[in-house]
Order: sequence, then C-alpha cells, then structure tokens
Amino acid sequence: METHILFWGAFLSVLPISELRGSIPFMLANKAPILFTYLYCTALNALVAPIVYIFLSSVHKLLYRVAFYRNFFERFVEKTRAKVKPEVDKFGFWGLMIFVAIPLPITGAYSGTLGAWILGMDKKKSILCVAAGVAIAGLVVTLVAWSGIGALEFLMKKI
Repeated sequence: METHILFWGAFLSVLPISELRGSIPFMLANKAPILFTYLYCTALNALVAPIVYIFLSSVHKLLYRVAFYRNFFERFVEKTRAKVKPEVDKFGFWGLMIFVAIPLPITGAYSGTLGAWILGMDKKKSILCVAAGVAIAGLVVTLVAWSGIGALEFLMKKI
C-alpha cells in the first residue's frame, strides 16, 4: 500500500472534523483492504481519547490559575453538570459509548471525551467507553462505505 494513502488515512482518523467518517471511505476508495482499513483507522481514532484527556488536564491546570478562567469554568461546569446530571445518571458510560458510536457530525471521540471530562466521569472508564464507541462507529462506517463503493463500482460497469 502506498505511503501517502496511509498518511492521509491516519491524518483523517485523528482530525476532529472527519475522524472515521472521512478516513475509512478514503482508504477504501483507494483500494486499501477492508479489514486493514477498519483496524488501522479505528485504532488511530481510539487514541484520541487519552490524548485529549492529557491535553485537557494539562491546559486546564495551567488556566485554572487565572481567576477569569476559574470563575467561568466553575459556573459553566456546575450549570452543565446540573442540567445533564439526570441523563448522565440514567445512561452513564453506556450513553457515552452510544454517543460516540453514532457516526454523525459532532459525535465521535473528541466530543465524547470532552463531554466525559466536563462531566467529571471516570477517566479510565471513559477512555474504554470512547474506544468501544469508536469500534462500533468504525464498523458502521466501514460497512456503509464498503457497500456504497461496491454499489458505485457496479453502476459504473453498467454505464
């Protein structure tokens, strides 16, 4: 397989806008093997959760020293937690996994990890739930992209 296809597949997998919705169709359209594509893109996208947690924790610690940020953060987080607490208590980590598993814009590893961090969910469990959600989303995107590309190839042969 060509190096530039691997590079762009990796780049799209960790890019917040595209994640799996961009990387898997790209790789499959460039004739990458389906199992390799799923494993490669899913593994890279699952790495987003621990990296985002590290980034958020370190930047937050630095900014928390600034009074404006601290006041804003405490008001924002408390309001957000109070508003969604019943839903979080109801669905918890299963809800996080399902949220990440739905391959639509605004759902994915980045937003799932950010939400879990803001809501104060357990880091290790959140990372595992995000990874499980990524695996499910990867499967859905792979099957849809693979069948769509197959249908397009079939139609092109008929034309």
